[in-house]
Amino acid sequence: MKRIFLIMIGLVFFSCGNEVKQDNAHHQDSDAVSEEKTKSLSPHTSTMALIDGAHIHIDYSSPSVRERIIFGGLVGYNTVWQAGAHKATWIETDKDLNFNGEVLPAGKYGFFVIPGKDSWKVFFNSRWDQHGKDEFDEAENVLEMDVTPIEPGEMQESLIYEIEKTGEEGGIVTLSWEKVKIEVPFQVIKN
Repeated sequence: MKRIFLIMIGLVFFSCGNEVKQDNAHHQDSDAVSEEKTKSLSPHTSTMALIDGAHIHIDYSSPSVRERIIFGGLVGYNTVWQAGAHKATWIETDKDLNFNGEVLPAGKYGFFVIPGKDSWKVFFNSRWDQHGKDEFDEAENVLEMDVTPIEPGEMQESLIYEIEKTGEEGGIVTLSWEKVKIEVPFQVIKN
């Protein structure tokens, strides 16, 4: 009888230990899922450059292609796009810039585009703090211009902006994603 009692206690102890281990394993799995969910699929990032005394800063969220068709698919042709994920991409400059003969005064602007197969429209909008494109109002554009998209020849998985110096007083803002790149050249205006 004593032996049966000890065997029963052992079985109870053993099965309780397994339940605790399973609960811990489940807890660890849910922690991993929670951690993965908190990692953004479109991380917030920025780029900046100092060109001829002008500090230029671009702030955006960078989505990835993730085996999707981006331009003409996820981002429709001939529709306004906030040029990033989530909040509108913004660009800030502490000096006036000349884009294709038009002056962008020093300040902070929402950066929007309308992608097309052969031509893109680029907008610098006075309302830089917007969620997506929902509040976009073309009447608030400070500067508009057309650019021709380039096929860089290699896939760009994550959206990336770059600001590069191209001369003593000039630079270029580039947006690259999927199989498309646009270049927006500028000159720093001397005051």
